[in-house]
Amino acid sequence: MTMVPAESLLFDVPPPLTPVERLLHLASQYTRHNDALDLLLGSATRPDPQAHVASAQRLASDTRAAVKAIQEERLYESAELTECVVRLKQLAFLGTASADLGIEAARELTALAGEAVVGCAAHLAAESRRRRPPAAAAPGERLTAAERTALVQIARGHVVASSSLGRQFTRCREPKVWMSTLRVLESDSLAERIPNSAPGAYTGGPPQERVHLIPAGITALARVIAPLGASPGATPSTTPRPVPIAPQAPSRAR
Repeated sequence: MTMVPAESLLFDVPPPLTPVERLLHLASQYTRHNDALDLLLGSATRPDPQAHVASAQRLASDTRAAVKAIQEERLYESAELTECVVRLKQLAFLGTASADLGIEAARELTALAGEAVVGCAAHLAAESRRRRPPAAAAPGERLTAAERTALVQIARGHVVASSSLGRQFTRCREPKVWMSTLRVLESDSLAERIPNSAPGAYTGGPPQERVHLIPAGITALARVIAPLGASPGATPSTTPRPVPIAPQAPSRAR
């Protein structure tokens, strides 16, 4: 099988983006990358062993760029935000390492990346609101609870759509995203289905439609996303230490 070009696995990030939006875009990139590798591994023909290299290298580069964007925000230091930066650096390292491995091993290294990046986006959004609370309600804040849940599940790469006997339905781990909710998001231009972009529901099964957020959906989710267990838009009650997060210089060897 010929090499899969990076542009077929990923999509360009349109500027300007907030750091939270950048992370949600990045999560979608990881999902596209992983889906493409799954399709290669499930192909009847032997895939090119280098098919994933350009995509993996670009993911690593985009993850490092996301870290830099967060650091440039100069947000107050917190344990959660520091851990997010470290986690993103780890993902960048894994992306680089995966480019030197076979497709199957590379797929394992990025398997949980999309969900991890969405978690980082949630914590970053909470920290941003703590320092700069939004002045007014945004369109995304008028979403129903089911729609908010669906946006998060889509961002995590958990939602696919399929059909059988003329009936369309969704597949998603809990919490469930119903087809009726997906259709509302599509009609509001917040999400879209990409035909034949996700592996089948079973070995040898037909490819499914991965659901992705489109730019308006990413913007809407960025306004309301919150860490697990927190209310959307909630402001933490604790007062952060006024110490900005900035790149650390390497320690001098003694």
